Amino acid sequence: MKKNKRRKNSPLRFPMILAGLFLIVLSFVFSLKGLVDEAPRFEQQQENQQLSNEAFIERLVPHAQTLQRGYGILPSIIIGQAILESNWGKSELSSKYNNLFGIKSFGHSDFVTLDTQEYVNGQWITIQGDFRVYQTWEESMDDHTMLFVNGVDWSPQKYEAVLTAPSYKEAAIALQEAGYATDPTYAEKVIQVIEAYDLAQYD
Repeated sequence: MKKNKRRKNSPLRFPMILAGLFLIVLSFVFSLKGLVDEAPRFEQQQENQQLSNEAFIERLVPHAQTLQRGYGILPSIIIGQAILESNWGKSELSSKYNNLFGIKSFGHSDFVTLDTQEYVNGQWITIQGDFRVYQTWEESMDDHTMLFVNGVDWSPQKYEAVLTAPSYKEAAIALQEAGYATDPTYAEKVIQVIEAYDLAQYD
């Protein structure tokens, strides 16, 4: 009759268990870090979705006026564009990704690809675009203003007339002439929003 031999434990088993535990802990740490990084944007998203039109304006006014003091951009233009571009902060791009102005991404690491409407050859078409992602609306407002200050690589003075315009009407026209939006009635829409909500009072 054969005796059962006791199987010896492999000397590799204990190190392998330790390695497995280490990988599990490492995965948990990275998952936790991702949640922490996303927390500020999620909180901002929850706050964004609860604002009324009046509260939306009030939320943007202080930072818009700070940007005016620093760079000369009229708050009425900042807020008027934000209303139009973000539908009062309720668009997916603005409520989830804090991009109030539809600013495109060119080589930025944090971006999202979404459908967007462009006016091409006399008609509206839907295309996909890469848009910048921000942590807060204020960060989006900063980037919007710096676009006017610095222009673009091929034309640093592209938006200079927007910054130096003495009134919101002239600034809105300068925006359209510089090609900020493809909409042929963009300046008219910005002016209408500014006048409908008396945004010039903040200039």
